[in-house]
This record gives sequence, C-alpha cells and structure tokens, in this order.
Amino acid sequence: QVRLVESGGGSVQAGGSLRLSCVASGYSVGPNCMGWFRQAPGKEREGVGFIYMNGGTTIYADSVKGRFTISRDNTKNTMYLQMNGLESEDTAMYYCAGTMHIGRCSLLANHYYYWGQGTQVTVSS
Repeated sequence: QVRLVESGGGSVQAGGSLRLSCVASGYSVGPNCMGWFRQAPGKEREGVGFIYMNGGTTIYADSVKGRFTISRDNTKNTMYLQMNGLESEDTAMYYCAGTMHIGRCSLLANHYYYWGQGTQVTVSS
C-alpha cells in the first residue's frame, strides 16, 4: 500500500518562502507521477503542479508559475515543493498525490489514487 506523508507547512508572511516535502513508501514500483494539490476552506481542491518521476518534467498551474518549483529525489523517495513569493491567496491545506498510470498525470485531483494527509500553509499579509 503506497503511503504519502507531507511535511514542511507552517505560517509565513507574504513574500516569504516555504518548502514542502512528500515522502512515499510502501511500494515496489513507485508512482509514475506525483503532484501537489491545495484546498482552501470553501473551495475545491486544485492542482498546483506535478512531476514525472522518471524524467523529472514538471507542469504547473498558471497561478504558481514562476513562484513554485517541484523537484524530486528518487533516492529518498521524496518530492518537494519550493514555494517562493508566497501570497495570502496561497493559504490552503497542501496535499501530495501519486498515480501509477502515466496517462493520468495531470492537474486534476480525480486522476490521482494515492494521497497524503495534508500540511497547512498559512500566508499572512
């Protein structure tokens, strides 16, 4: 059973930075893609970005392009989300997710089967 555990959330002032981590375990063959999603109170879960675990190609939502960077360390089974230039609109619970099916790599939450428990990011202005 694939298990994903996020960490690194916290409170930061606008303009600040945070780095989230997502450690994956419990599999013999890892996910083909892993993504970051976020959900603010009263809003739907939205895709922030995702990474192809083999090639390292990344795709981002327009709202975070140029500010957020996704990377991975396959030796540590870990994906990262470096968030710079944080804005109050970035306040949300952040989740990592994974899918074994490369054809389902996308910014759509319902394309992912494995999910972490989330880590809260709060940005104050």
